[in-house]
Amino acid sequence: MGKKLRHLALGFVIVFAACVTVNIYFPAAAIQKAADEIVDDVRGTKDGKKPEEKKDDKRSGIIDSLKGLIGPKEASAQINVEVSTPAIRSIKQAMKDSFPQIKPFYDKGLVGENNMGLVGIKAADLSLKDKADVNRLVDAENKNRMALYTEIMKANKLGGDSLPKIQKLFANSWRDKSQPGWWIQNEQGGWEKKK
Repeated sequence: MGKKLRHLALGFVIVFAACVTVNIYFPAAAIQKAADEIVDDVRGTKDGKKPEEKKDDKRSGIIDSLKGLIGPKEASAQINVEVSTPAIRSIKQAMKDSFPQIKPFYDKGLVGENNMGLVGIKAADLSLKDKADVNRLVDAENKNRMALYTEIMKANKLGGDSLPKIQKLFANSWRDKSQPGWWIQNEQGGWEKKK
């Protein structure tokens, strides 16, 4: 009888273990948080806002406990997003150093934040000198941004298909943290002044 009980218990453990799945996921929330911090650092706009705290809901706690007893379990592999490699720090510093040069072009409405995390040129009727200056600054900024996104992808061992996702998350931060009156491109590709 003891042997059958051990086999039954072992069978239960095997079935229970088979119900546990591990999800390796794209860490969108962690990358979005890192993007917000990087944009604040580059632009010098830390606002000190604290995230809203979740209210403790006893009902959801009980429901979650019951869900834990029945059905398959999900174990999410926690991925710490690395954004402090020497290459990333160097790129961030270059962007921080060049921001005061490109900021007047944002203020004048000559450039804006597009929906892929890059700077877009908005004005076509510029003098040759201004056009050359804007093109040079925008090219350098976009080169740094793409290098930053690529380095974040590499540092976190994310596949090449994650680069557009990283760009979109950074686009959210660049646009959300733009000053009122700056041009931003919405998800549909239309340009509007930030309010």
